[in-house]
Amino acid sequence: MLDLESLHLSFSPLGDRALLVELASEPGPETSARVRAIADRLRAIGLPGVSDIVPAFCSVALHYDPAAFFEAGGERTPYDALVAELQQALLEAGALPEDNGRLIEIPVVYGGRFGEDLDPLASALGMSAKELIDRHCGCVYTVYMLGFAPGFPYLGPLDPRLEVPRRDSPRTSVPPGSVAVANAYTGIYPLSLPGGWHLLGRTPLTMFDPRRDPPALLSAGDRVRFVPVGESEFDR
Repeated sequence: MLDLESLHLSFSPLGDRALLVELASEPGPETSARVRAIADRLRAIGLPGVSDIVPAFCSVALHYDPAAFFEAGGERTPYDALVAELQQALLEAGALPEDNGRLIEIPVVYGGRFGEDLDPLASALGMSAKELIDRHCGCVYTVYMLGFAPGFPYLGPLDPRLEVPRRDSPRTSVPPGSVAVANAYTGIYPLSLPGGWHLLGRTPLTMFDPRRDPPALLSAGDRVRFVPVGESEFDR
């Protein structure tokens, strides 16, 4: 259970139609679980005038209509009124259940035409391609947030041996389903996009489909395990 009283939540305006609730300064599985619990609770509250709730690495953003929190003749701004309502609602919630999220296996063909950076990256890191693959598949990742593009998951924590900066020269087009690493994260390109992450492989799964409900395959708080497969399995 998540004890809200033990958290030091901070509130700040995000423009004139959004508000940011910050929970921590560093991302991680524990922080992600707390962000998810807070976001779920705020959705359950169902405050009128709140149009969207967006979890991120260490925070939750609320997009709202200021008119819904306007107090005629009052001293509080719509922002102050919303903060007061949120603080009261979260205080009344007491302890919230923490959800570890779904565990989803992502099949990946590593190397070759599916992951052209695998071999040179392994060489640069002083390991074999097999060791790199084993390290990449050897843990369960948490979806910290979706960002950059619709359905793009930032996954961590990454094995420290695989932490590398982005490529010096970004590609103008990365195929959808490409599994890549950069800095302390691994991610999956949901669409054909420009990008500077190192490509290790590719999954046949559709990460984002606007005709699907929900459109994104993964959600913040989900857990992911990568599973190596062959090209024949990929095609099937």
